[in-house]
Amino acid sequence: MPDPLARQWPHDAAALDAEQIRIGALSPPSWQPAAERLLVGGCFLAFAHGEQGPGRAGDHGWAGAVVVECPGLETVASVVVPCVVGAPYERGRLALREGPALAAAVDALPVRPDVLLVDATGRDHPRGAGLAVQLGAVLDLPTIGVTQRTLAAEGIWPGPERGATSRLLLHGVVVGAWVRTQRNVRPIAVHAGWRVDTDTAVAVVLACTGSARAPEPLRRARTVARKARANAGTLRD
Repeated sequence: MPDPLARQWPHDAAALDAEQIRIGALSPPSWQPAAERLLVGGCFLAFAHGEQGPGRAGDHGWAGAVVVECPGLETVASVVVPCVVGAPYERGRLALREGPALAAAVDALPVRPDVLLVDATGRDHPRGAGLAVQLGAVLDLPTIGVTQRTLAAEGIWPGPERGATSRLLLHGVVVGAWVRTQRNVRPIAVHAGWRVDTDTAVAVVLACTGSARAPEPLRRARTVARKARANAGTLRD
């Protein structure tokens, strides 16, 4: 039986573009953390060796999702969902390749996070709805994008201290920030997502970042996905 969640995702570029334009034009109510204890989710898709990069329809992957409690950075939930993706990667259309799988992994978590970190852009997108925004809209969950580089936005790097930030602008609008998570370490791009503005996104990311450069929910989601990939390879040998 088809996954009902997957049916909410467009299956071709034209339909995706139209849906991104629709979602990008929405103005949902802003989310703010409601308590000192915050459950921050992260999701990441690891592809089979040789199927990374642009790839193709039919590539195999493992979608990992975790929930980390902040403060304290304790993992409270973790899942991995094997998947077969339906499209190659195209710039600005990452949702076609990864959206359904990441949604299925987050939906499988036994604990619902308060906010979700996504390895994708948010409002930094030609149609205003990168995968971080679109995933939040589908799951009805506040989201934040965290990436190594921007898609279309521009901004100078911040100062060298941990917590230093600088704005990312797209057509004169703030869509995110460069954030220095460790002193003298390359900053990461933190993106406003579904129901989460830039200032809140930065605060959440810094709150759930430990001694590594990447925030812990994303780092741990990447780890569990890659471990599942390694284990699958061992079982085939």
